[in-house]
Amino acid sequence: QGRMWAYTVGFTVLPHVGGFLGWFINRKEIPVWYEKLKKPAWCPSRKIFPVAWTVLYTGMGYASYLVWNDLGGCSSKAVVPLGLYGAQLALNWAWPPFFFGSHNMKMALIDILCLDGLAIGTVCSWYRINKVAALLMVPYLGWLAMATCLTIRIWKENPEAKAGKSE
Repeated sequence: QGRMWAYTVGFTVLPHVGGFLGWFINRKEIPVWYEKLKKPAWCPSRKIFPVAWTVLYTGMGYASYLVWNDLGGCSSKAVVPLGLYGAQLALNWAWPPFFFGSHNMKMALIDILCLDGLAIGTVCSWYRINKVAALLMVPYLGWLAMATCLTIRIWKENPEAKAGKSE
């Protein structure tokens, strides 16, 4: 029983690790660079992002635990559903360094479009295993849709900032 709590907490906390590191590494670029970008009127306030990501990472982390548990741990059946999850999580964590770190909006856009496909694939693969886990990912898909549209709009409306830091 005690060990299962450790797994539950570990899976639930894992997504927060990359999210926190992404914020920590890029936190100085937000007020300096991001605030100066042209953004659409529907862009959420900066204060919303940490709250939203805390909720979303918690839900997706717990959902990954449910899938892992239902598949009996790291079994051969878990390779595809948890592999998709891991791949989309890696792309999720890669977006802030592309966008905020290197100011490379084109790579951030490519990243988030690939992330969208992997996140949808994750949910589809999870639905057959654990419907609750799949449903816990639905708010994340909604947020990703908004984040993708926001990335596209910022990329389009800031042509001078598209090239990235190196150019």
